[in-house]
Amino acid sequence: MKRVLSILSATAIATAAFAHPEAGKIIRISTDNTDLILKVGDNGRLYQTYLGPKLLNADDAAGLGWAQYAASDGSVSKRGWEAYSTSGNEDFFEPALGVTHADGNPTTYLYYVDSSETPAEGGVQTNIRLRDDKYPFDVTLHYVAYPKENVIKTWSEIKHQEKKPVTLSSFASAMLYFNEMSYYLTEFSSDWAKEAQMSSQQLQFGKKVIDTKLGSRAAMHTHPFFEIGLNGPVKENSGEVLMGTLGWTGNFRFTFEVDNVGNLRVIPGINPYASNYELKADEVFTTPEFIFTLSYDGSGQGSRNLHDWARKYSLKDGDGSRLTLLNNWENTAFDFDQDILAELMKEAKHLGVDMFLLDDGWFGNKYPRKDDHAGLGDWEVTHDKLPGGIAALVKSANDADVKFGIWIEPEMVNPKSELYEKHPDWVIEQPNRDTYYYRNQLVLDMSNPKVQDYVFDVVDNILTENPEVAYFKWDCNSPITNIYSPYNKDKQGQLYIDHVRGIYNVLKRIKAKYPDVPMMLCSGGGARCDYEALKYFTEFWCSDNTDPVERVYIQWGFSQFFPAKAMAAHVTSWNKNTSVKFRTDVASMCKLGFDIGLKELNADELAYCQQAIANWKHLEPAIMDGEQYRLVSPYESNHAAVEYVDKSKNMGVLFAYNLSPRYKEKLQRVKLQGLDPSKKYRVTEINLMPGTKSKFAQNNKIFSGDYLMKVGLDVFSFAHNTSMVVEISAQ
Repeated sequence: MKRVLSILSATAIATAAFAHPEAGKIIRISTDNTDLILKVGDNGRLYQTYLGPKLLNADDAAGLGWAQYAASDGSVSKRGWEAYSTSGNEDFFEPALGVTHADGNPTTYLYYVDSSETPAEGGVQTNIRLRDDKYPFDVTLHYVAYPKENVIKTWSEIKHQEKKPVTLSSFASAMLYFNEMSYYLTEFSSDWAKEAQMSSQQLQFGKKVIDTKLGSRAAMHTHPFFEIGLNGPVKENSGEVLMGTLGWTGNFRFTFEVDNVGNLRVIPGINPYASNYELKADEVFTTPEFIFTLSYDGSGQGSRNLHDWARKYSLKDGDGSRLTLLNNWENTAFDFDQDILAELMKEAKHLGVDMFLLDDGWFGNKYPRKDDHAGLGDWEVTHDKLPGGIAALVKSANDADVKFGIWIEPEMVNPKSELYEKHPDWVIEQPNRDTYYYRNQLVLDMSNPKVQDYVFDVVDNILTENPEVAYFKWDCNSPITNIYSPYNKDKQGQLYIDHVRGIYNVLKRIKAKYPDVPMMLCSGGGARCDYEALKYFTEFWCSDNTDPVERVYIQWGFSQFFPAKAMAAHVTSWNKNTSVKFRTDVASMCKLGFDIGLKELNADELAYCQQAIANWKHLEPAIMDGEQYRLVSPYESNHAAVEYVDKSKNMGVLFAYNLSPRYKEKLQRVKLQGLDPSKKYRVTEINLMPGTKSKFAQNNKIFSGDYLMKVGLDVFSFAHNTSMVVEISAQ
């Protein structure tokens, strides 16, 4: 496999008139499994020379150089891949950075200054300073390598000391290069109720761009993560695959460019659409973190790398437990009062969950929140609906012996609200055009510090007055429309970026003051799902679509990059053609919740749910903190199977689903993974309806881990939309 990386005609790297004093310097960024190697050329610029399996001998890195290519005139030229290529230089392909300097010059050349290594939590951080030779313009590249998890996180910092502001027209987080025979992209398209849909294509010459221009609900049409199969399509358990994701809750762009000699460059970052950024002297522009893993055993191992990394270093309370809950939205929508909610809290206790979550519809007085046309922005309890306020609801929850959580959407406003009447200048809205309303609402201008204070106060006021509130569901149902900032009138090109930074400012303040309060990240379903936001949220809502058949696909897609602990799933009444058991078994693969009225359930269904919750809590070490193995893909069969194994390899659980099997199709055994081949395991079907006997032929039998991984279990059937859950216990 060719690993020497090369691209683009450049100034002859090895034949510069005067060699740079650091020429030949090697910078090695390493995990236990992967090397990213950078090298200073004779011309003083920084190049990537290798990205691949870790080299056993460090001295071998010095021998990596630039491949030679025959030019059209028969001569031989040397080419290099610049680690952070800039616009205006001799690189004729897509750059990472575009700058117009204070004097109008649109060219930038970055030269190596120095580098350093510092300890980072779980790894090592490498910092590389680059500087233009004609302008006081600097870029610092940062890389954090996490050895055990085989994950690398990278971002850049841009600043200058020119006399006047410079304009940034593009600002990538990183550049990665590959020199292989072929590249296959797996992308994750989306829409409301149709999130994380996986599709694949071979990348050919030219550029493939995945981007969003939605501003706040930025991942509604596509998600900020991707997979690239090297030398073949992405496979679950074999082959080399790059898996990358961007930590940014706003507009993002991934550019994949195959050049004229078949090499690939990958450029992740903020989407520069409508975002020419005016950078002042000594202001630091920090790009989002790009997190990637290079797996040599398919996307399954890549996912486990990212899951482990996320729980340890990125997800809020990644090593903590999660609250099961009962939500009222699908049961009552806006139609409830204080007495109804008190009864639902008792239902939550009877069901066996930890918490009751009050959803939309509890606020507004001048414009009560009776539907989605009014009240958004007026975060005071509706007095005639909830006369005792939040305090009475907390008391009812305490009386029922469950915790209390509440829904908010603090970044948004209805025009029919007191907030809009008092502060129309706080809203993103064009002053001279008809206003377009998405879902009858507008977006608050989070670039405005006063708005940031207001949004922080929404949470702060609730918790100050009611410190026992245990959970927030934070929603964001509208993308940015009518793009115009009344706050920053002269710098409209910065709104998309400064808006997202304003959101982070608020979230940092909340986490600092209330570090132990869990929050769910929601955005009309799964339109927010990135690792920067998840520093402040314990989980995200994958989709408003809770049809269990669709959820198998949605959860399969999200699981490529996120651990089950970060993915909230609820049992609801969507698709009543499926059983309560099937719906619950699908939701049990993630952070389990319910959004259903107990009166909808018969006695057996209720008893089943109670036992399923108890089983989920028992298996939580495996599901929430263990290793996930995607065994049978719904994209490749009429069935699906997912397994979780705890870190000690003593406890596991297998979820198996029959989606739409064909008549008399061949039913394959499911071979497990991740067990200890020398241990003995009892396999027991759980989550059975009361009075139902298991039809699992191997039920309650003991097998070696070796047998279970090589021979497998008979868990599939011909019955449509049915499921089996098997506990795996070391003996």
